[in-house]
Amino acid sequence: MDTMLEARLQTQQRNTQNSQETSLWSSGFGMKLEAVTPFLGKYRPFVGRCCQTCTPKSWESLFHRSIMDLGFCNVVLVKEENTRLFSWALLRFLNCVFLNVQLHKGQMKMVHKASQAQGLPLVLLSTHKSLLDGILLPFVLLSQGLGVLRVVWDSRTCSPTLRALLKKLGGLFLPPEANLTLDSPEGVLARAVVHAAMEQLLVSRQPLLIFLEEHPGAQGPRLSALGQTWLGLVVQAVQVGVIPDAMLVPVAITYDLVPDAPCDVYHALAPLGLWTGALAVLRSLRGWGHSPRVCVRVHLAQPFSLQEYTINARSCWGSRQTLEQLLQPIVLGQCTIVPDTEKEQEWTPATGPLLAFKEEDQLLVRRLSRHVLNASVTSSAVMSTAIMATLLLFKHQKGVFLSQLLGEFSWLTEETLLRGFDVGFSGQLRCLVQHTLSLLRAHVALLRVHQGDLLVVPRPGPGLTHLARLSAELLPAFLSEAVGACAVRGLLAGRVPPEGPWELQGIELLSQNELYRQILLLLHLLPQDLLLLQPCQSSYCYCQEVLDRLIQCGLLVAEETPGSRPACDTGRQRLSAKLLWKPSGDFTDSDSDNFEEAEGRYFRLSQQSRCPDFFLFLCRLLSPLLKAFVQAATFLHRGQLPDTESGYTEQLLQFLQATAQEEGSFECADRNLAISAIWTFRDLGVLQQMPSPAGPMLYLSPTFTSRENQEKLEQFIWQFICS
Repeated sequence: MDTMLEARLQTQQRNTQNSQETSLWSSGFGMKLEAVTPFLGKYRPFVGRCCQTCTPKSWESLFHRSIMDLGFCNVVLVKEENTRLFSWALLRFLNCVFLNVQLHKGQMKMVHKASQAQGLPLVLLSTHKSLLDGILLPFVLLSQGLGVLRVVWDSRTCSPTLRALLKKLGGLFLPPEANLTLDSPEGVLARAVVHAAMEQLLVSRQPLLIFLEEHPGAQGPRLSALGQTWLGLVVQAVQVGVIPDAMLVPVAITYDLVPDAPCDVYHALAPLGLWTGALAVLRSLRGWGHSPRVCVRVHLAQPFSLQEYTINARSCWGSRQTLEQLLQPIVLGQCTIVPDTEKEQEWTPATGPLLAFKEEDQLLVRRLSRHVLNASVTSSAVMSTAIMATLLLFKHQKGVFLSQLLGEFSWLTEETLLRGFDVGFSGQLRCLVQHTLSLLRAHVALLRVHQGDLLVVPRPGPGLTHLARLSAELLPAFLSEAVGACAVRGLLAGRVPPEGPWELQGIELLSQNELYRQILLLLHLLPQDLLLLQPCQSSYCYCQEVLDRLIQCGLLVAEETPGSRPACDTGRQRLSAKLLWKPSGDFTDSDSDNFEEAEGRYFRLSQQSRCPDFFLFLCRLLSPLLKAFVQAATFLHRGQLPDTESGYTEQLLQFLQATAQEEGSFECADRNLAISAIWTFRDLGVLQQMPSPAGPMLYLSPTFTSRENQEKLEQFIWQFICS
């Protein structure tokens, strides 16, 4: 927190010296267009520290102290030492496809030291952005001396010919028989073979690469069922003593433009084959020199001990309830108190090998997967296209002048860095913006106006849907503030008109307990795959984090009521004895009674000139998902039920597309948003799934057959949306 505030003060001082203090949300910025922005080369946050709650020993001992002294290297840069007909040729080809592939040398050194000091096998757990990840990541890490990686592949993403080739090169595939029933002889044999192969691989200390996200274009949950299966095999090998421990390394890979992204965003990618790969190579070579090449950033987070996590994580498990138990009574107005428990929501199905584990071990693997994926996502570099897409989608759908866009691009980049997220680009501001616009030229129109300025206008239709997908890469950096802003909007919805002036909204006093309740309601509504909260962190601790972020960014200011102790006075706070032994992250709402004046803390919306626009910007970050949920609630009385899940998804998607044509909300017309809405409504008890001869069928639950309850659901979601 201190580092963030200090960096913000330094930024403000630089801005004051260069020009008079102006709001970056105003139409003019008074800045030199060709100046190198202050964030470049001045400070960069360190990202990727492992969890201090679950792995305190790894947090201390496996951190490389001089990591920030080392810079980045371009892995695909051809140098004089690259003298071999194969290494040189591969590098030349990658240079035709990518502008650069950046890797932090300090992070690589940290992983090397952890591997050598512990003498344990490395298991790299990565995000999954492109079908090329399984080829690019092994090459990058091999070129840095990590050794030949064994890569876990999804057979659905590879053609039979490519699958046979990858097997010969050491790729790992789960045999189809492993997913047979537990009492099937073929399934038992296949799972035994997979266990033996994994044990042999770990004993030989070969590094292993597992993707924890579903393959690109997959429709469904974010967490990969296949990735959890292979991670479960590693966990079991440690538990039975085949190896004493394993070093887990969260990995993040980001592209400013995914090279194999489909033109039609509504359909999944085709399997990667030799012929499709050859066509991609020809397209890349044909466009070399005529189209801008993409940039890639590979990030390696701090390694941590699997054994240490297993021991400490079990102590953080608490009671959980389904979304229907937590939220449905509040939606229907039958209850106002949010239960003091966590939400149980697991969308990733368990495969055959994972079902063979004990239930406790299955839970351990699921929570470990979410914990590692959280670490990978929070350490992912934010690319320039994500920042540009966010500005165009949530601030300037009707267009913006390039001179204004330059200043706002710089502002949003600095705000991203101040929140502890790194960016995957550097250079001169105008060049960065021009390169980014060239990458987005299929979704952005550039119109030349007077005095040589350009008007940048997002193209309507599927272009906005594509910008929404790119902007989702920036959401983790602002997620806490976005949740808080939407919760505040929900709290004010019943008090002042939604479009009322900011000054009127600022009059209202917001109590801390009311804010906590509203944040919890929104946290329960949002999908777990979006939030990716660490399992060791309770929702109530996250509520306090959200509140702190709103205060830090200046949206909320403490309001001292008469006779109350100042909020900053901690001298008189007394903790009861029962709080002293509780581990970090185990505080609940009931513990607030042990603090003095817990209910006497009030806040107001800040009246600074920049706050209304910034508040609206934060609310809009979650608007694609929330608006899709509202439209899904509206569709309940129009849809044809019963129907299969895929059939109802097609119905809802067509409704979202038709609504987008009428209202211009193309950012909501996304298949994955439709799936998230259907699954959330199923967890909430709005939709019910029942078996049938044709397969599982979705029905509208008796509770929500009435139009009155459907409208209550719509209003509950609408309160969090700021139009």
